[in-house]
Order: sequence, then C-alpha cells, then structure tokens
Amino acid sequence: RPPLRKLSRNCFGKPTDPMIVIRLLRKIFLAFLLATIIPVALLRWLPPPASMFMVRDRVEAFWSGEEDYRLHYRWTGWEKISPEAKLAVIASEDQRFVEHLGFDFKAMRRAIEHNRNGKRIHGASTISQQTAKNLFLYPGRSYFRKGLEAYFTLLIELLWSKQRILEVYLNVAQFGRGIYGVGEASRIFFHKPPDRIDGREAALLAAVLPNPVRLRVDRPSAYVQKRRSWIYRQMRQLGGVQYLEDLS
Repeated sequence: RPPLRKLSRNCFGKPTDPMIVIRLLRKIFLAFLLATIIPVALLRWLPPPASMFMVRDRVEAFWSGEEDYRLHYRWTGWEKISPEAKLAVIASEDQRFVEHLGFDFKAMRRAIEHNRNGKRIHGASTISQQTAKNLFLYPGRSYFRKGLEAYFTLLIELLWSKQRILEVYLNVAQFGRGIYGVGEASRIFFHKPPDRIDGREAALLAAVLPNPVRLRVDRPSAYVQKRRSWIYRQMRQLGGVQYLEDLS
C-alpha cells in the first residue's frame, strides 16, 4: 500500500494537502508572469498612457489639496526628440547604457566603495532600471521593491531594444513638479518642440534628473549650472550624437 502523504495544517488547524498548496503557488506564479510579461511586451510598440510615478503624483496632489496641480504628459516619438536630448541623459545618467544588460555592476561597486568611505556619489541605477522603476513601480528602498525593479529591468532588456528603452525613459522621466517627458519639458521651459533642443538646453534638462522637484530648470542653482557644464563636456567626450548609432 502506498504511504500516506503527511498533511500540513492551515491557519484554522485543519489538515491541508501540501500538493494543493504547491498547485496554488504555481498558479499564482503563472498569473504573475502573465500579468507582467504581457503589458511589458505590448509597451514595446504602444506608448504608455501614464506611469506609476505619475499616478502617485496625482494621488498625492489630490490628498494634499493642491488645487493648482496639473499633470503635464504627452508622448513624443523617437524621431521627434532631439538627438542632443537623447545623448544628454546618457551622458548624465548611464554612460555604459549601450554596453550593459540592465545593470552596471562597475558603477555599483564604485557606489558601495564610496559609501563605505562616507562619501556621496551619483546613484548607480541605469537608465533601464530607472525606466522600470518609473513606469511600473513606486518609490522605496525595501528589498521587495528592489527585487521587483530588477525583475522589470530584466523584462524590458529582454523584450525591448535599447532605443525603445531610451525612448520610453525620455517620455516618463520627471523634469519638474508634474512635468513628465522631454516633450512637455521642452515646451514649458524653452517654448519649442523637443526636436529643436540644442546641446546646452538638453544638458540643463538632464542636470535636474537626480531630483527634479528640488532642482529647477527654470531657476537653475549654481549646482545645476555646474552639473550642466559637466554633462555638456561628457556629451562631447562620448563623441557627440554619433554615439547614438550604437543604439540601432
């Protein structure tokens, strides 16, 4: 006679077949995969209607009673974005963007080493990680959220091209309070379409990305101006807009 399976007990003290639990967990896992992979795959071609950061911003403004809050977001396609704007965010945020597969481990090691010495440096998150975080997740530093960020980063790296990742990032990145995307930022701050942004304007937009609420494009502090000059020099050192040819 086959041996009887040992039954665990549920929260009510009643016996539970472990195979039932395993099958339930398998279904939950498959449902999670479908609920995440399908939207990410569709966004390879479709413009996202919004991002989780935009939703959070709107909710916070509602609950805090900001009656004058307005969300500025309009999708801008790749061909309508200035090459200088594309290059500026790479020079500012992720100069190894075309080389890595979503994670810059060299930058991570440098960040860890500097943190040990009590120094502050620019964060080690790649453009792919920031795209995943802004589009699908919420702010936070828990291991669970970091795990989700890594998962979505891998998904977009597997399912999207580098050009698509950069295109989406330029559209969901925040450049000011309620201002999302390089298209709206260009119209609001420079009164011109995003395909006419020059190198110094692009560098200024990229300079506020670490903290687009505290750092201002319209009233750049000495820190922002210094950072803009550094980004502009990095753009030239990367070889100019010819660098973008590696994205295709």
